[in-house]
Amino acid sequence: MNLKFNKNDDEYRQLLYQLNTKLDKVKLGGGKKKIESQHKKGKLTARERISYLIDDGSDFVEIAALAGDGMYAEKGGCPGGGVVTGIGYIQNRQCIIVANDATVKAGAWFPITAKKNLRAQEISMENKLPIVYLVDSAGVYLPMQNEIFPDKEHFGRQFRNNARMSSMGIVQIAAIMGSCVAGGAYLPIMSDEAMIVDKTGSIFLAGSYLVKAAIGETTDNESLGGATTHCEISGVTDNKYDSDEACLDAIKKIFDKIGKPEDAGYNRSQPRAPKENPEEIYGLLPTDRVKPYEMRDIIVRLLDNSEFDEYKKDYGKTLLCGTGRIDGWAVGIVANQRKMVKNKKGEMQMGGVIYSDSADKAARFIMNCNQRKIPLVFLHDVSGFMVGSKAEQGGIIKDGAKMVNAMANSVVPKFTFVLGNSYGAGNYAMCGKAYDPRLIYAWPTAKIAVMSGQAAAQTLLQIKIAGMKGVEISEAEKKSLLDEITTKYNEELSPYYAAARLWVDGVIDPLDTRKIISKGIEAANHAPVTDKFNVGIIQT
Repeated sequence: MNLKFNKNDDEYRQLLYQLNTKLDKVKLGGGKKKIESQHKKGKLTARERISYLIDDGSDFVEIAALAGDGMYAEKGGCPGGGVVTGIGYIQNRQCIIVANDATVKAGAWFPITAKKNLRAQEISMENKLPIVYLVDSAGVYLPMQNEIFPDKEHFGRQFRNNARMSSMGIVQIAAIMGSCVAGGAYLPIMSDEAMIVDKTGSIFLAGSYLVKAAIGETTDNESLGGATTHCEISGVTDNKYDSDEACLDAIKKIFDKIGKPEDAGYNRSQPRAPKENPEEIYGLLPTDRVKPYEMRDIIVRLLDNSEFDEYKKDYGKTLLCGTGRIDGWAVGIVANQRKMVKNKKGEMQMGGVIYSDSADKAARFIMNCNQRKIPLVFLHDVSGFMVGSKAEQGGIIKDGAKMVNAMANSVVPKFTFVLGNSYGAGNYAMCGKAYDPRLIYAWPTAKIAVMSGQAAAQTLLQIKIAGMKGVEISEAEKKSLLDEITTKYNEELSPYYAAARLWVDGVIDPLDTRKIISKGIEAANHAPVTDKFNVGIIQT
């Protein structure tokens, strides 16, 4: 391997170290003391509950592990958004698991907690996966109630989803393993079955202090909402258990008897490992987002037996389209070529830029995949669409719209991975978060924004100077302003900034990409496509 490869490899492994350090910290939730406090109460932590519940040796694909990263510092932070969510297996049945982390502010709901819970329900609904709620939450975080309570995508939306999911035939199982108060009490009771852990679980609309203040009654929380009250008197909960483990064992028994899921019929053959070494991705992908590279080198290290059947290889070369298999599943790949290419007219085209011919090719390929019922995988390293008089006169807006139309109307499942740049309309055309990918993850080299840091900083500087009417500023002051703007903007380009806000479902090691795609298609295979593929009016 050459010097450039080794340099890239070293830099990428440093990025992976930073990622793993962040994830290790998130896994501690509210910290070791809070974990010890949970254990002293006879309770498992959220992650321990999930580990006990899922099948031995099975994969748990975590969703939004980095939610809340760097947010709410003035409130003491909210690691992981105060809840653990992901796709796992219980009794060999794939499902979604949502577990409140009581070590983080007693499991209270921050705005990002609501967003993460709704994302978990969305994945369950899209894929018709059973969902398990392990409830242990103090309810809405009151100092921020105005940001979490009343709007459409706020706290109340989860109960609407409960009802809709039930009508869709999606199995919902809830275990009350700690506090479950106020509006949050509806979530487990709107599930198919609600179980409760004796002495540690409680569920009520109002606790003893609020009852005293509201109606003057003196009572205690156990009488209001303990396991005995709700299993033997009110009938609100179905069964009580002596420990977390016993309650989780009961969930396993339920899953052992659930009927077989539907089958969407996505094509799968015997899985094969890539012929090319996936670990070489670290050395092939530059951490410097300006440097070019051959995207095919990345693609063949993701596909079974490194076989990539390319579509229109010699046309629209800044987008690579083709089919292959990942862990046996047939997939259609749409990826940005990052090296300079030359078309048949002798014109040079910049890597990472979508031209009219490449947009036209991608639109046709996406339509073919819908016709053949092949899931789509988008690999981002895109600067945007080509600009300038030649591109405009050539109809770049029309051709770009055609690609966006085909992608947005796709009925096959879509999966998105941001490998490098993901800027402006390029993010949209390549199935960014706004276009409903079933799962969307970023690699540590990802950059997500309306434009690159350098371009944005210069633009923002000019706006700032224009607003300082009549004020003379020196070149040194200009440079200081530019540096300040650049630093702030570059922070917002980070994949961690995106993951904290759920613009992506997480930041991952490139080597986990195959597993996530495989589990994602397996999940999607539970939900047969019922909508007809129709692009409506499309510009040609």
